[in-house]
Amino acid sequence: MSGAITILVDADACPVKDEIYKVAWRHEVAVKIVSNSRLRVPEHPLIERITVSDGFDAADDWIAEAADARSIVVTADILLADRALKAGATVLAPTGKPFTAASIGPAIATRAIMADLRAGMGEGMGGPPPFSKADRSAFLQALDTALVRLKRG
Repeated sequence: MSGAITILVDADACPVKDEIYKVAWRHEVAVKIVSNSRLRVPEHPLIERITVSDGFDAADDWIAEAADARSIVVTADILLADRALKAGATVLAPTGKPFTAASIGPAIATRAIMADLRAGMGEGMGGPPPFSKADRSAFLQALDTALVRLKRG
């Protein structure tokens, strides 16, 4: 495999950007922070801010087109995760949970069921649990492991 490893971040609601920067700097890997609005990012040669239009799924489209076998995509968006997996990327949720070919189908099905339930019950349903220190720690470990695996080829 040739080409540089790149971390592509679905950044608008990403709670682990600071963790991504730290791991990327340690591994000397480029990071592209993709968002619909201008986000503050560290001034660093490995960090690039990509601001796309505010069109529906514009950030997802940019990431899906840029993703390949040398990419790690960080997103909580299940449909973007599916597109990135199909492009050959390694995909991690901000909780550290990897999206895989085996897990993406059930995740999409669960997403559809939950959307139907929300539509029927309104917004009275609870959302996901709050982001925790354990999630942050699991993400750091998962990102480090994914980078080591990609570096080894």
